[in-house]
Amino acid sequence: MSIKKVFSKTKPVCKVSFALDLNEINKAEKVAVLGDFNNWNLNEALELKKAKDGVFKGSIDLPVGKDYEFRYLLDATNWMNDLEADSFVANAFGVENSVIKA
Repeated sequence: MSIKKVFSKTKPVCKVSFALDLNEINKAEKVAVLGDFNNWNLNEALELKKAKDGVFKGSIDLPVGKDYEFRYLLDATNWMNDLEADSFVANAFGVENSVIKA
């Protein structure tokens, strides 16, 4: 797992890149990122694309100055947090969400 953040020097935007390899996702075929930034809506999810090296990758631009809760959804059935998140917060389902600070 990796999360990379790049803050724009000219705009109040942070480009957040996500990467997960096959060992981390138990051979899932689809990986999506859902969170505050897409209203936890599956239809608006950030779909990570599988690269030739087997790593699922994707990025999103987020407005700076806010914390965003998110989780990965594997094959539309299994939720997973990112261990490299900036922090974690309890959610209404009795588990934690990953948090990224933009």
